[in-house]
Parts: sequence; C-alpha cells; structure tokens
Amino acid sequence: MASNPRNGRPYRRLVAAQKARGLPCWICGHNIPERVDGRRHPLAFTLDHVVPLSRGGSLLDPANARSAHRACNSARGNRPDPVRPVQSSRRW
Repeated sequence: MASNPRNGRPYRRLVAAQKARGLPCWICGHNIPERVDGRRHPLAFTLDHVVPLSRGGSLLDPANARSAHRACNSARGNRPDPVRPVQSSRRW
C-alpha cells in the first residue's frame, strides 16, 4: 500500500517552514491569522503550489510553495495564475 506523500515528514517540514515565515496570502495579499478555529476555516493557512501539482509542479520544492488562505487556495483551483480582481482605471 503506497503512503500519501503529504503525510510524510519532508512535506510537514516544508509546511511548518512556510508557515513560520508569517507571510501574507500570495493570492489576495491579506494576512493569514495565526490562530483560527480548526484547519477547515476559510482563513486558515494552507500551502499552495505556484505550479499546481496536477500540472507537474513539485510537491516538495520550496520555490513552488506559497502561503495562502484555504478559501483563496480553493478558489484558485489548479489554474497556473492566481485569480485577481479586475481593477478599473476609472472611479464610477
């Protein structure tokens, strides 16, 4: 039976190192709260991969790892670029 690489020590070490950096969400730019209720909270920390794993990104490469909110990470899905709000050049 094959084990899940996301349960392994190298992946947990990468997650801990990225979380310890205290960086904001790379998708929306807002801070990620240190303490939220449960891991399923929309503002909870998750490790996002710049190049999605389903598109050949590396699971354990620190250069491919970014801090993100759970909700932002889920909304991005496996698209290569983060979803950014459209900025208007005019004030309406």
